[in-house]
Amino acid sequence: MISFDSSHDSSDLEHNRNLLGKPLTPCSTEPLTGFFRDGLCRTCSDDTGSHTVCAVMTEAFLQFTVEAGNDLVTPRPEFNFSGLVPGDRWCLCAARWLEAKRAGCAPRVVLEATSEKALDVIPFELLQQHTA
Repeated sequence: MISFDSSHDSSDLEHNRNLLGKPLTPCSTEPLTGFFRDGLCRTCSDDTGSHTVCAVMTEAFLQFTVEAGNDLVTPRPEFNFSGLVPGDRWCLCAARWLEAKRAGCAPRVVLEATSEKALDVIPFELLQQHTA
């Protein structure tokens, strides 16, 4: 479940570095993304999906994720979500990105906006090969 609780802001700051070892840069504020819906692909212990990979959406990935049961395309006004389109940047669950890689449709990754915590699931070399 996505959190709008920012109580983890200060206690988890040391865990919010990007893949280059620097502070995370925003992935997207339009549409607003991230586990905390603050534009950053940062995480905490409550984020069981590890929304840590900042990716540039493609038609192939969006179709893949709909078929996998996570519809990121359909607008959900009750959640202030307009649906994603190719070209949008979005914080993905690390495991979903890896699934997409294995299926041949992994979207490009923004290294500066991807949390180093993604490395708990995905080897750096794979992410680097898919740099946006």
